[in-house]
Amino acid sequence: MKFSEGDKVEFIYRNKRSEGVINGVYPETQEVEVIVNGCLNVLFPDKAIAKVEEQERVVVPQCVDDWFIFCTSVGYDLANALYIVKGHMPVAIYEWLQNNNDNQELLARAWMDGYEVEKEPLYYVKLPFVSQSTDFEKETTYTYIIVNITTDEMQPSISNRNYGSWKAELTEAQIKGMPGGDLYWQFAVLVEEAEE
Repeated sequence: MKFSEGDKVEFIYRNKRSEGVINGVYPETQEVEVIVNGCLNVLFPDKAIAKVEEQERVVVPQCVDDWFIFCTSVGYDLANALYIVKGHMPVAIYEWLQNNNDNQELLARAWMDGYEVEKEPLYYVKLPFVSQSTDFEKETTYTYIIVNITTDEMQPSISNRNYGSWKAELTEAQIKGMPGGDLYWQFAVLVEEAEE
C-alpha cells in the first residue's frame, strides 16, 4: 500500500489500537514515520499500518446548518432536531424535511457523522449598456453591480472581479436583498455561465 505524508493511519502500539498521521515515508527501508498522540514520532514497517478510511460526509443545505447551530445552542439532541412540527422549527428546515422522506435520514447522518454545507450558486448582476461607438453604430457593453459586504454599499463597475470587501459574485439572497433587488435579479447570470 502506498502512503503519503499527512495520511491518517491506524496501527497497534503498546498493545492497543492507535491512530496517527504519517510524517515521513521511506520506500528504501519500507518504513513510515508516524506521529503518535500528536507529538511522538515512531517508525513502523509499512505493512504494520493501515490507512484510516474516513466516511464521506453528507452534503446538506444551509438551512440544516442553521438548524444545527440553533439546536446545539439550546441543548437539543438528535430527537429534538428531528421533531418535525411546524411551529417547532424554521419554515425552511420544516419544508426541507417534509419535501422528501430521505431528508430525515440525511439530517440524522449529518448530525451523527458530520456534514458539509452545499455551496449556494453565485451570480453576477450584468447590466447591458448601449453606447454610440461611431456616428451610426451602437455598441452593447456591460456593467456589473458590485457590493461592499461590510457596508452593503453598491455601485456599478466595468469589471466582474472581486477586490477587497467589494464583491461581484453574489448569492440570490444578496441580490434580492438589495434596493431594487427584484429588478436586478432579472439580470443575474450564473458565474460559471458568464466565465464560459
